[in-house]
Amino acid sequence: MTAQPNALPEVPQILVVEDDPDLRKILRAILMREGYTVLTAGDGEEGLQVVETQQPDLILLDVMMPKMDGRELCRILKSNLHTSQIPIIMLTAMSETADRIGGLDLGANDYVTKPYEQRELLMRVRNLLDWGKLQRDANPLTGLPGNKGIERQLALRASGDEPFVFMYLDVDHFKPFNDFYSYQKGDQVIRLLAFLLRQSVDDLGTPEDFVGHVGGDDFVVITHPDTAQDVGERIIQRFDEQVRELYNEKDRMTGYIETTNRQGKQQRYPVMTLTIAAVLSTTATEMHVAEISDLAAELKRFGKTQAKSVLVWDRRGEGDS
Repeated sequence: MTAQPNALPEVPQILVVEDDPDLRKILRAILMREGYTVLTAGDGEEGLQVVETQQPDLILLDVMMPKMDGRELCRILKSNLHTSQIPIIMLTAMSETADRIGGLDLGANDYVTKPYEQRELLMRVRNLLDWGKLQRDANPLTGLPGNKGIERQLALRASGDEPFVFMYLDVDHFKPFNDFYSYQKGDQVIRLLAFLLRQSVDDLGTPEDFVGHVGGDDFVVITHPDTAQDVGERIIQRFDEQVRELYNEKDRMTGYIETTNRQGKQQRYPVMTLTIAAVLSTTATEMHVAEISDLAAELKRFGKTQAKSVLVWDRRGEGDS
């Protein structure tokens, strides 16, 4: 998870499918003023061709069009694995209630009524572009945002004025469990931890908190300093209580699994524990994304030397700690 400060920001590409040339021009001008790249099509068939060659980040789709209307194009796109995650905003007239409902039933993500209120249109575009990024980056096992979403969130928090806590979570002794019990059981551990993170943040965190899945058994939580200790302790408590249920009765009783290593010798691995590395950032530290990530990795290495689940802190910005 390294920052690339010299990389140019990605410019979202939006496709406008509208048969009225005047409305097409207006929408194109509005979106281009906001810095978006804009593609256009005059009907559903042309829109489908553009999608197949350009893969836009979002589609503004008129309902009533010749050749192929918006409902049919929406149905085709949402039924195709390669295009189903592209967000679609349906463009409808005020009287077209049935068209709005029908479009949402077909998988459209939102709708805007004509005549367009510019601020509302741009807000809906921004929200769906953010949603689309998370959907494309989401981990298929947990549904949580992946590395790109994590990097965006961390960069956003690091450049802001509010202090935050970045938590990096890693399951100890996961690989021996995964090898011994099966990949399916390993996936259960990962899904369990994802559920516990969301549950703990919902119960004790704030609405602005973020949960991400780096990959494998590595996760991230970004939360507020006032709630971070309670959130971390709750995660550890619930993980320690519930992860034991994934072992068979014999291994729960002994507290370890026993396997034969590559040298043919018996080796014991304790029941899984959880290491949480927590980095507190404040405006005084002016920390960069790479520095926060490096600190979390260093804390995680120390935490994994402990024989139990631990929450390890680096409290930058609290004096000479």
